Amino acid sequence: MSSGHKTVTVFLTLICGLILTIVGFSTRWPLWAWPAAAFALLTAPVVAVRLAARRQDPFPPQYLQEPDRPLPPVERRELRITDVALPSQLDDYDFLLSATVRWCPVAAPAGSPPVSQSGLAVEAVLERAARITAVRHPARGSLVQHELNGTLATMHEDAAGRVQAMALEVTLTLSEQDHVRLAKLAAVRKDEAVWEHERKYEQSRRAYLGGDVLRSTGSAVVWWLHRNDDRIDKTVKDLGLLAQLTSAANNEDITERLRHLVPSPFPGQDPGDPPAADPPYRPGPHVPGWDPHTAAYAPTPPAEGEVGRAFSHLLQAAGLSPEDSESALLAEYVASTLDHHDEDQAAEIRRLVDVPAAPAGSPDSVSPGINGAGPDVVTPPDSIVHS
Repeated sequence: MSSGHKTVTVFLTLICGLILTIVGFSTRWPLWAWPAAAFALLTAPVVAVRLAARRQDPFPPQYLQEPDRPLPPVERRELRITDVALPSQLDDYDFLLSATVRWCPVAAPAGSPPVSQSGLAVEAVLERAARITAVRHPARGSLVQHELNGTLATMHEDAAGRVQAMALEVTLTLSEQDHVRLAKLAAVRKDEAVWEHERKYEQSRRAYLGGDVLRSTGSAVVWWLHRNDDRIDKTVKDLGLLAQLTSAANNEDITERLRHLVPSPFPGQDPGDPPAADPPYRPGPHVPGWDPHTAAYAPTPPAEGEVGRAFSHLLQAAGLSPEDSESALLAEYVASTLDHHDEDQAAEIRRLVDVPAAPAGSPDSVSPGINGAGPDVVTPPDSIVHS
């Protein structure tokens, strides 16, 4: 019986004595009952101590197969591997794996040869990791790293069945050069995709304008009417321009029924008229105007009617007609200047605007000004004077 049990027994004996004393005084016990109660109070603890001393443990510690003792420490079997190259989805772009490989041996059958457990464990982990990285893009290294951390966190036996291996603290990286190359390739692919979309957009616009809008003048008119918010007056005003644009887009001439709508480059000229021919070219021996016999420059006589045609174009560009008084004044200025150079050209200009030629030396004749600056005095027409 332990000391604790004895302390409890004495404490219970004192409590029971107090209880019997209180009950005896309250019930007025007879005198003979007090010695009997005291005998019973002292005998009960002695009997309880003796009974407790006889009780024994049915399984003593010395008879147990494995007596209680501290458990032996667990043996750590792990190895750190660093920057092991693993294949990726792209050739020549390898992942670099770093991890802590942990393993535990498996009971080997009798007669099995000894093995390097660390080598088998590392081989098993790398084989499991390579099956995953071989089908992953190298640009997704961070995502593949988390995938490997989850897959390699479970113990699995190797192919030989001698160890169970797992990997902890897995990190997956790429070399700096591969990072730069992948970034450049990604930028080129993005630019190429943008350019391809822009090219298709441009082709679509050209096909829409050439094959639909400018297919004919009528389709161009309908399109222009829609673009100008159904403004009929503006569309009618631009019919000539639309006809020109449609004919140019289809490499065709403007139809006869729309040619009168095309604006003319010169006032009074019919758009259907052929353009004025350029003056004929008269090649010289080496330099235009050079006379090899006299070793001097000699002016080339113009073709008949060329000066008159040029003066007519001048009047058209200025918005004048041969019947206007301003045309007569201008013709007289030019003809009087040419009288000393070529009388035939001066007469041709006067005939063009019906200006009679003044006799030489007459007071109405016009003489050229100083330094060829023009006539000195020209009498203006009556219409200008009276106005």
